[in-house]
Amino acid sequence: MSLTDRLLALIAQTGPITVAQYMTHALYDPQGGYYSCNARVGEDGDFLTAPESGQMFGELIGLWCAQEWMAMGSPPAFNLVELGPGNGMLITDAWRATRIVPGFHDAARIALVEVSPALREKQAQALDEAGAHATWIGHLDEAPDLPTLIIGNEYLDCLPIRQFVRIDGAWRERLVGARDGALAFGFAPGALADDSIIPPGLRDATDGAIAEVSPVTPAFVDSLADRFAQAPGRALLIDYGPIVTTGGDTLQAMRSHEHVDPLLEPGAVDLTAHVDFVELARLARAAGLEVGGPMPQGAWLEGLGVRERAAALTKSRPDKAGAIARQLERLTAADQMGVLFNVICLSSRDLPPPAGFPPFASPRTA
Repeated sequence: MSLTDRLLALIAQTGPITVAQYMTHALYDPQGGYYSCNARVGEDGDFLTAPESGQMFGELIGLWCAQEWMAMGSPPAFNLVELGPGNGMLITDAWRATRIVPGFHDAARIALVEVSPALREKQAQALDEAGAHATWIGHLDEAPDLPTLIIGNEYLDCLPIRQFVRIDGAWRERLVGARDGALAFGFAPGALADDSIIPPGLRDATDGAIAEVSPVTPAFVDSLADRFAQAPGRALLIDYGPIVTTGGDTLQAMRSHEHVDPLLEPGAVDLTAHVDFVELARLARAAGLEVGGPMPQGAWLEGLGVRERAAALTKSRPDKAGAIARQLERLTAADQMGVLFNVICLSSRDLPPPAGFPPFASPRTA
């Protein structure tokens, strides 16, 4: 039985499900979920992330990690964790770049949070070629109790969201149900009884407004706070979504680099939604974490020296000058990843400000 058929059977038995429940099944179902069974990353896959566009992204993040390891006092053992490592390009480029940092490789304990057996195999192969070894875990809390540096590139956008629509002056939840034997969107029959779940800046929005809420983000932030309360650490999170809260429907599905209907083939397509950086920062500060950013990816990479790195690569490989220039543009240009993607750093309170981030300014709501 296909995942679609199983979802239709579930809905027939229990009634419509939330968008968050649908995303959880579509992405993580053990027998048919996209990330459990079918994820395809890269040029020949469904989507392309920054690490696949060239080596500079992973190299700069690796050197950033080395700087932050030193800021933690260069502990002799620490967790180097990547959340959702894809094909393993980021962690391997980071590893190669940090071979010049005395003691870093000896101290690092690489742990990869990955649910896909096929992607774990690709990550293992990439790391083996880079001379590195890792352990694979299903959840962050499985990592040892050590100082920890966490990298999450395009990880938060895969966390399930609930959606609410303003109708006749009230909020109603968008649900996934069935119509004519197919999955279809609809609405809860009644208005939301308590609108405290709606982002503050959207609660009095006009009819037609859409609010998206990630029900699992608070637990994720709490897990970081609990870990960093035991030992120093930072989480560097890079994802797409605005720095201001604007509302709107950002749920999207990708297959072979094309946008498709998110309900058409659950389990066969990647589902994502924009990250609410305002809410993420608010939750982190409430949990006692220091917050650097959020700030645009392009500006952050510029501050870390991405242009200087591009120039050095071009000098050593002039035959690759065109490709390097295209990689730089993809990472930093305002009409590509430079502004759409933002970077935030959540840290334990006993550390100095993270490299590349200005003092935190409270995000605005628009």
